[in-house]
Amino acid sequence: MDRAELLELFFQESGERLRELEASLLGLERAPGDADLLGLVFRCAHNLKGGSAMMGFTEITRFTHALEATLDQLRSGRRPVTREIVDTLLASADVLQALLAHAQRETEPAPAERETIERLIAVLAAFVGAAATAAPAPPPVAAADAGAEPVRYEIDFRVAPDLLRRGLDPLDVIDALADLGEVSAVVDASALPPLGELDPEQCYLAWTLRLLTRHPREEVERCVEFAVDPDAITIRSVGAAPGGGRAPRAIADDAAAVRVPVRKVDQLVDLVGELATTHAMLAQIVNGLAPERGTRLHEVVGQIDRQLRELHEGIMAVRMVSVRTLFARFPRLVRDLAAATGKPVVLETVGEDTELDKTVMELVADPLTHLLRNAVDHGIEPPATRRAAGKPALGTVRIAAFQQGGHVYIEVADDGGGLDSARIVAKAVEAGLLAPGESVSDDEALALIMRPGFTTADAVTQLSGRGVGMDVVRRNVATLGGSLTARSTPGQGTTFRIELPLTLAMLDGQVLEVAGQPLVLPLIAITESVRPAPGSVHVLADRTEVVIVRGATLPLVRLHRLFGQAPADDDPTHGIAVIVEHETRRAALLVDALAGQQQIVVKSLDTGYGRPDGMAAATILGDGRVALILDVPGLMRLASNGRRKTAA
Repeated sequence: MDRAELLELFFQESGERLRELEASLLGLERAPGDADLLGLVFRCAHNLKGGSAMMGFTEITRFTHALEATLDQLRSGRRPVTREIVDTLLASADVLQALLAHAQRETEPAPAERETIERLIAVLAAFVGAAATAAPAPPPVAAADAGAEPVRYEIDFRVAPDLLRRGLDPLDVIDALADLGEVSAVVDASALPPLGELDPEQCYLAWTLRLLTRHPREEVERCVEFAVDPDAITIRSVGAAPGGGRAPRAIADDAAAVRVPVRKVDQLVDLVGELATTHAMLAQIVNGLAPERGTRLHEVVGQIDRQLRELHEGIMAVRMVSVRTLFARFPRLVRDLAAATGKPVVLETVGEDTELDKTVMELVADPLTHLLRNAVDHGIEPPATRRAAGKPALGTVRIAAFQQGGHVYIEVADDGGGLDSARIVAKAVEAGLLAPGESVSDDEALALIMRPGFTTADAVTQLSGRGVGMDVVRRNVATLGGSLTARSTPGQGTTFRIELPLTLAMLDGQVLEVAGQPLVLPLIAITESVRPAPGSVHVLADRTEVVIVRGATLPLVRLHRLFGQAPADDDPTHGIAVIVEHETRRAALLVDALAGQQQIVVKSLDTGYGRPDGMAAATILGDGRVALILDVPGLMRLASNGRRKTAA
């Protein structure tokens, strides 16, 4: 592992530690006396300090040292946990996030940022100073557990041979242990080769250390796990603590898991996608062979297809991560918004184990952030208004995730006053979005809030009221191949639902032929395909076409008209009606023919050309042709609104 890979690993782990630190601080605010949370917060800061010191990031090390000193005061009980301290610690987490970002970009903090850093270091030092004057001096061993008996450890370890190539110094391990107590070391040079065979970039040495410390064993292990092969460490406790030999350790357990950068997984996904396209080409060639020549090849191609699907599912499983990491960002956001608006609000999370493609999850973070801001600022009423309505003063915002079919749904709900359809319509008329007296349904009224420039706020605040946001949220969700809907009950609250595909990489598709052009429809959206019976297609008064299938009347969308193509045959009974379903709605798409199913690689459309309604992405078929991938929710909107092209 070279230094670049090590840096990538450091930044990834540091980001996780910061999220863990922030979540623990929010929990500590609710339970100030929780010793486990205090210990977890301290360990997060300690690990950040150790990792940044090893990587040479002195500013991060300096700041986390000041933070660690304050946390030690809290952990030892020499200073109580207060709201003021939690606010300062959360601000410190923000500073660490900024310092990590600068380290990753190799830039320097701006003067205003440096001023904030120095101010927070002074505040943290003042906390420590105040605690020192109010309590006895701490034990001489830094950050030790109060009252714990010192334990002597014997540590035998050999560093990874490529440690020096990774830009690390094995002496840093010894220095990190020295921070925990008194250390003595014996060097084992028995593995040194003859001088002529010595590689100056390889480390041949091993050490036996004796450490006297009050720190728990897990902190001793953390000092060595970053640089040492877990199979080359032995930690024995001698004296106060019983036992010997190597106890089960977290770093040994980590051998069963591999941390892989996302870009490497993306490369595998791309390769699997290209392999799927190559397989489709091979299958098409084999299908063209005479039966007596292609029997065995058909069997081989079928076997490749099964193995390819297993490979695809395995690779995609690696890309799938639980939304827990996404949801963990939002408690802090809601806390700060509640403080800014003067409204007591609690955030509830449901379905945190639901899995979503990591790329999709990262891209949906901003839309969810905006919906949560709206829920607190617009949705939740002030405490006095809630009490007057018979509600508790404490408002609730709920974010939930669940999977259904090939989609993941994320809902942001509040128990506020709900959306007033009449007020929305009045504002729409005032903004020129509706004509005076124009009649709209409740669903159409709710859809107005997602129009560009629309707002119901009477005044601009720091959080909202500028008429930008919901249209951007809907547009960003649409770029992911998803949809955004809203429902509201006056006096009870509002729920926004985001529907997202599980992944943006590959899908099983049905290839359609429309006016000689191939189109692809996600297989999961299709319920059945039928040939319309004579007399089953009718034109309504508004020129909207419907087809009757087994007694059910469905909107009929002629895809060749939608895309301005001349049909192969204008008689619908000569075509195929593909029945698609989205949520509770169904529609029939009229196509010329079905051209088989295949796994397809999703290629995004160039945003410079815009994305027309009903189009999600593009792909390359097995015969080399480019095909557009249909967006079922968009086609549903076209069908329900009657906004499709009609014959001239």
